[in-house]
Amino acid sequence: MQVQINTDHNIEGHEALAAQVSEVVESALGRVSDHITRVEVHLNDENSDKHGQSDKRCMMEARVEGRQPIAVTHRGATLDQAVHGAADKLTRLIESTLGSRRHQDSRRTDPALHRQKYAD
Repeated sequence: MQVQINTDHNIEGHEALAAQVSEVVESALGRVSDHITRVEVHLNDENSDKHGQSDKRCMMEARVEGRQPIAVTHRGATLDQAVHGAADKLTRLIESTLGSRRHQDSRRTDPALHRQKYAD
């Protein structure tokens, strides 16, 4: 799984930040990482120099095999809060999506698959 990090002009995108964000993403998505090819992380400080309750924003978009990209957004008072919140949301969404897919596959009633299953 590749993790790509993008920042706006109000956030310094130094290596320490990139390493920290990558670690959070990889840790949160560890169980489903085999199904993900890439995660793009976009970090923004919406109020620039002003401080606010939820002025840091993290948007994560995951490329899941065989599916359209999945994206979530989380806002927080700090980048750390925004990143952790987005990682948690993305994990739940991907697990739910993959679970739905497995559930649909198990309930499939395609006669050809049924015959093939019992022909072996």
